[in-house]
Amino acid sequence: MIAPGEWLGLLGGGQLGRMFCHAAQALGYRVMVLDPAAEGPAADVADKHIKADYDDKAGLIKLAEHTRAVTTEFENVPADSLAYLASQLRVTPGARAVEVVQDRIAEKTFVAGLGVPVAPHRAVRVAADLDTAPANLFPGILKVARLGYDGKGQARVKTKEEAVAAFKSFEEVPCVLEAMLDLKEELSVIMARGLNGECAVFPVARNVHHEGILAVTVVDNFVSEFAKPATDAAIAIADGLDYVGVLCVEFFVLQDGQLLVNEIAPRPHNSGHYTMNACATSQFEQQARVMAGMPLGSTELFAPVVMLNVLGDVWYPGSGDLQVEPDWAAVLKLPRTSLHLYGKAEARRARKMGHINCTGATLADAVDTANHIVHLLKLPVQASVM
Repeated sequence: MIAPGEWLGLLGGGQLGRMFCHAAQALGYRVMVLDPAAEGPAADVADKHIKADYDDKAGLIKLAEHTRAVTTEFENVPADSLAYLASQLRVTPGARAVEVVQDRIAEKTFVAGLGVPVAPHRAVRVAADLDTAPANLFPGILKVARLGYDGKGQARVKTKEEAVAAFKSFEEVPCVLEAMLDLKEELSVIMARGLNGECAVFPVARNVHHEGILAVTVVDNFVSEFAKPATDAAIAIADGLDYVGVLCVEFFVLQDGQLLVNEIAPRPHNSGHYTMNACATSQFEQQARVMAGMPLGSTELFAPVVMLNVLGDVWYPGSGDLQVEPDWAAVLKLPRTSLHLYGKAEARRARKMGHINCTGATLADAVDTANHIVHLLKLPVQASVM
């Protein structure tokens, strides 16, 4: 075990890293962040910041010399950098696991190989792969295999011709064509897997997206026919990857009752932010516990909760470019409401700026509070008891 007071390392400087820093520091650890930006959400609160690219050898050497373990806050850190660091210190998650989920083609092949259902799809490496795509993949979504997130690098296509045009617009990088599915709901499972293979799973979250970005997460100790199969699938994926760290598996539930894996995130996840105020242990504290070799924390849910994503759009209440600071006082006046802003210097439309957790004695109470905030901030999606 790595004792509090020692140094933990982090690759990445975004908001997930910021919240990791806060959680690790609360446990008594010091955090060193490596990130190429001069400043940012994680670098601003870390105990030390190494300004370097993620594949910069000198920066990686410095990180390895001063820390006992390293983790990541986003999935696109070069796997080679993780492998290099792993030759000198503990790295969670490992390079192999991250490498699999960095590529949608490899990820879907891996998950299907475990016997876990995924959406109908086809790997698209050249335009000719679209000529022979089966009809059941249209209408569909063409997604770049690497580096896509929050709806970026995706295009909805109705025909093969539209798919070819989209493929060319993506500069013909490898892609995945997925069938457009008749969704009933979207779920996610946040879990941690320790160095000894022990797993701790948080309650299943129900999610609503808007324009490709998560808008609302609702969590209650609900009894769902999908909770156990989703949890079992997430554990099977973590075991299959020999994963160590915090992991999110996103699922689609179809109208006909099928449960399919959508994608895997090898890190804490936006849909797990509710854990910061509603659970005994947050996903970020769990991340620090895993990398330090400490016991996993309890995932008990203390109260029903609704998480609202706050994008930069709320600073622009009109149609123009005039920025107006949101009425945070009105938000915080509401009972059992917790505001988490990420310290980003500039509010831009569609940029994640923060989130708000609303807990309640009942789920209906939490939903009522959340929808009051939806009205105050003119957020795009209302919460519901579901």
